[in-house]
Amino acid sequence: MNKIVPCLWFDGVAEQAVALYTSIFGNSRFGRINRYGREGQEIHAMPEGAVMTVDFEIDGYSLVGLNGGPHFRFSPANSFFVTLETEAEVDAVWAALVEYGTVLMPLQAYDWSGRYGWLNDRYGLSWQVMLGEREDMGRPIAPCLMFIGPQHARAEEALELYTSVFPDSRIQSIHRYQESDADPTGTIKHARFRLGGETFIVLESALAHDFGFTEAVSYTVRCDTQDEIDHYWNALSADPEAERCGWIKDRFGVSWQIVPTMLAELLQDPDPERSQRVMAALMSMKKLDIQALKQAYANPGTG
Repeated sequence: MNKIVPCLWFDGVAEQAVALYTSIFGNSRFGRINRYGREGQEIHAMPEGAVMTVDFEIDGYSLVGLNGGPHFRFSPANSFFVTLETEAEVDAVWAALVEYGTVLMPLQAYDWSGRYGWLNDRYGLSWQVMLGEREDMGRPIAPCLMFIGPQHARAEEALELYTSVFPDSRIQSIHRYQESDADPTGTIKHARFRLGGETFIVLESALAHDFGFTEAVSYTVRCDTQDEIDHYWNALSADPEAERCGWIKDRFGVSWQIVPTMLAELLQDPDPERSQRVMAALMSMKKLDIQALKQAYANPGTG
């Protein structure tokens, strides 16, 4: 399982979206489903028993679909690069994703690929589909961060921060705008880097855009120890108002969730009283406390 797991925020359609995505890509599957309980309804406003999260995999790459309500919308600032090795694969994936969606850049030949297109799917999630060498990417799916507006010209700063925070990380390549380009010379046209062993992509654009980073795509960092939680929280959190239930925003506006790996097991306990105590404890926290969550799980007097 990838160390950093993208979480996709939907307004009640996470199961349908995951069903679509797992039907499009090979070697994909549904995983665990977590449901809302009675705890925290004053915050999440979801009926008890409604689907909260759906774990799923696309070609071995782990993601989570979250039914979080209408609060956040997907943005092309957070997209997913899909690298496929044949034109037939590119065309099939494009056709399935673009149905009822919106084309941002048409599927055609560009300087960087013989076949590439950018779209928002029917749920608003943004995808870049490209003909290329899978070996270059490691997996066919890679998150992409686009630095625009107030964040323009900060991509290199982000690369340096992220690769300093996560082990098994490095900058793989940086391609910069040249004098002949419309964007400022030296800013990042395209960069590829590894975080926790997984490929990420960064783009920059000085053009005017009416979107930016939103909480609709967040990156969940699964931690085995409290020291890990403390490390990532302290290194990444830059907006105290965004700190809630393990969620943070970094200095660039990118959202992260810093959570213990054992949390899912506690929330899935067949004893609903235990799982609800854990949820109640979680909802009261900013940075998650492993020991306090375990105490809530074990002790009927807490939560």
